[in-house]
Amino acid sequence: MFLLPLLLVAVLPVSTEGGEIFWGTESKPHSRPYMAFLEIYDSKSQKFRCGGFLVREDIVMTAAHCNGRNITVTLGAHNIKKQKNTQHISVLEAIPHKSFNSKTLVNDIMLLKLKHKAKINGVVKTIDLPKSQDQVKPGQVCTVAGWGNLANCSLSDTLQEVDLEVQKSQTCQEMSKNFNDSIQICVGNPKEKKATAGGDSGGPFVCHNVTQGIVSYHYCTGKPPRVFTRISSFLPWIQQTMKLLQQP
Repeated sequence: MFLLPLLLVAVLPVSTEGGEIFWGTESKPHSRPYMAFLEIYDSKSQKFRCGGFLVREDIVMTAAHCNGRNITVTLGAHNIKKQKNTQHISVLEAIPHKSFNSKTLVNDIMLLKLKHKAKINGVVKTIDLPKSQDQVKPGQVCTVAGWGNLANCSLSDTLQEVDLEVQKSQTCQEMSKNFNDSIQICVGNPKEKKATAGGDSGGPFVCHNVTQGIVSYHYCTGKPPRVFTRISSFLPWIQQTMKLLQQP
């Protein structure tokens, strides 16, 4: 199964439309209980979708470019057309990183404060964040999942996933002057037709059950690699923001 494109930025233009998740597969139902499906209305009342992941009972993490006028989070879903076991929660407050740049997509990270706590159960769970010293390395293979476009350009109803290889920072630096290895990860082997797609933005890059990255953007060629936000670089901001959002 395939998934399609995400976002683009610099020397080669950047696009938030991901790329195609080529040669991905449908996830085993509810094997990724931290996944969140985001339905977003922008300022023109147009609807689009992103991924996200539950990091606290009342907080979902996603990409800052997934912000909008109105956001609804669905937890516990596999097929988003089926409502059984799902939890639909409105977003009370969206907090993108204070230094997010919507043109270059630098600091592409956002926390969503939910209107009420999610009910943690067999199909809805949080996922661990990395430690500050955690660094994914070139050659490491991790997994990303989402409900983004398939290769036939239709949006997927079921959660898809694909294993992607971390690349050397130079691979992305050669394509964009805006790539910054200290806060971003270069992901996806250019020789393989495997990548994230439109609608997968904001989803987690998971290594050994820890979320290390956030799907951010791809280059105008549409081919891998993609650029993901490096979560470990934002831990002070995440911790401070989550503390401010702590329920009484």
